[in-house]
Amino acid sequence: MSRVELSAYNPEWANTFERIRALVWPAVQHASMSLEHVGSTSVPGLSAKPVIDACIVVASRRDLPYVVKALNALGYTHRGDLGVPDREAFRSPASLPKHHLYASPRGSLSLKNQLGLRDYLRSTPQAMLEYGELKESLARQFPDDIDNYIAGKTDFILGVLLQVGLTDEELESIRRINQPPATS
Repeated sequence: MSRVELSAYNPEWANTFERIRALVWPAVQHASMSLEHVGSTSVPGLSAKPVIDACIVVASRRDLPYVVKALNALGYTHRGDLGVPDREAFRSPASLPKHHLYASPRGSLSLKNQLGLRDYLRSTPQAMLEYGELKESLARQFPDDIDNYIAGKTDFILGVLLQVGLTDEELESIRRINQPPATS
């Protein structure tokens, strides 16, 4: 379990993403369409765990091996999908600012989730405020339980993703992914 610690929005997060982009994009652009700043640090005004989330968008799954090879050369470690279909995760080198790096095919559910939520929160200030309040409440309730913190955000996120056009089947898939692991 990880500690849930939120910080007030920091404009420096955008600059940190750009530093990561400056290193990663030249290495992967031959096999990629874009590199997107995603997650809460990409939404101006939103409190967040102070870790940058970024996603390399590829045209198809066939491009992923080229991205994995390029990132390995930069010192990233490929971690697989970590239970999220069509989202490959990478551990960053210790020399870089703390961040999570992913690669997803264009049109994948994981990418629709990340971009749909980001874009909606950027364009809907009231939703961004409500989401920030929810996150802060959950961080107080579950300071040492990242799984239940994530699960607590799920209904809000699904409501946003319904607004941006995800199907019932897609929403149910996201709900399943966001459920905390069963305890034994």
